[in-house]
Amino acid sequence: MPTPLPQLLPTTTPPEDYHLPAEKLIRGNPKQTVWSHYTDASGQFSVGLWRSEPGAWHVRYTEEEYCRMLEGKSILTSEAGAVLTLVAGDEFVVPRGFVGTWEVVETTTKRFVIYEKQPQG
Repeated sequence: MPTPLPQLLPTTTPPEDYHLPAEKLIRGNPKQTVWSHYTDASGQFSVGLWRSEPGAWHVRYTEEEYCRMLEGKSILTSEAGAVLTLVAGDEFVVPRGFVGTWEVVETTTKRFVIYEKQPQG
């Protein structure tokens, strides 16, 4: 008989709407929404959904992020000029240390899985 799972946590929390800080914005002021589905006790690992209205902004990743595009169209551009156009069904990883821009061309929804290593103190 398989080992029983520990008590499972709810997979849905109320959505959190926000706007990016002005210093990150390149174009627009897109409303963004996050549905947090799970965060581990350490706060380093999380899973959920993210949605953004059209706009463009600077990104600087301190986390590792796996994404699966569910709807829309976005363009991720590295500071070196590499361009990745993302549409529904695409899966990709953004590595810690990535610097560039994120542009939402059509309202985008993605599933994310994030690992953010905590600084050693």
